[in-house]
Amino acid sequence: MTEVLAKLVELLALESIDELNFRGNSENLGFRHVFGGQVLGQALMASSKTVEGKNAHSMHAYFLRPGDHSLPIEYEVQLVRDGATFSTRRVIARQQNKEIFTLIASFQSPEEGFEHQFDMPETSGPEGIYSELETRRKFKALIPEKVREQYTQDRPIEIRPVNPINYLAPDIRQPYKQNWFRAIASLPDDPAIHQCILAYASDFGLLGTSMLPHGVSFMDKGMQVASLDHAIWFHRDFRVDDWLLYDMDSPSASRGRGLNRGNIYNQEGVLVASVCQEALIRKRK
Repeated sequence: MTEVLAKLVELLALESIDELNFRGNSENLGFRHVFGGQVLGQALMASSKTVEGKNAHSMHAYFLRPGDHSLPIEYEVQLVRDGATFSTRRVIARQQNKEIFTLIASFQSPEEGFEHQFDMPETSGPEGIYSELETRRKFKALIPEKVREQYTQDRPIEIRPVNPINYLAPDIRQPYKQNWFRAIASLPDDPAIHQCILAYASDFGLLGTSMLPHGVSFMDKGMQVASLDHAIWFHRDFRVDDWLLYDMDSPSASRGRGLNRGNIYNQEGVLVASVCQEALIRKRK
């Protein structure tokens, strides 16, 4: 495992205060506040630590306040229910005694059942596509100096956009996009680690889908953007250290909010997870 990926695994591992309370550090990725994917991954890990013999099948979260990436985050897990098949956990994340985030996650014992899925859309594979990091480093001089270092540093998740977007000068497009992504090195076999890292990675790029038809990006002056809520459904087993296709769309934007959806497939075309998020996309006058 590379050093940068090991740091992500450590970031998501959390410190145990007691059986139901955990503490996680924060990282600065160049955003104004804590990256939402970090809180998603840490909260899912906190809930996973209180469940045995079951894997998460869904999680639903609300971002209540902006997080400060210079401070740790406290996670309180509440045991809502433990049944024969399903277990439910509620997680409250706090900084300086204020709730910044809340999540409900549901876990299920292994079970066989009916099977169907949408086919993976036709697209080019990850081979031969430049990663976001390679593109950022190529045009490093154009990135604002205050975030240049964070935007061009090594990343634990490699993202390869199928049809890249210039965030400094976005064009108007239909609200659809696709990214290939994977962890940059092999990970342990623990399913919880793969689910938590997928939750972490699912917040990269999703919000911007709803801005494509309007020719704006999160880097535009006057744009106020933030995740409002986030939901993930885990359908089938997967490895996040193998290539996964994130197929995203935005069916609606209105009243300062944009709805974003994503289906995540492995390279064999198996639908492994689905994501939905509503985001604030406000243009300040």
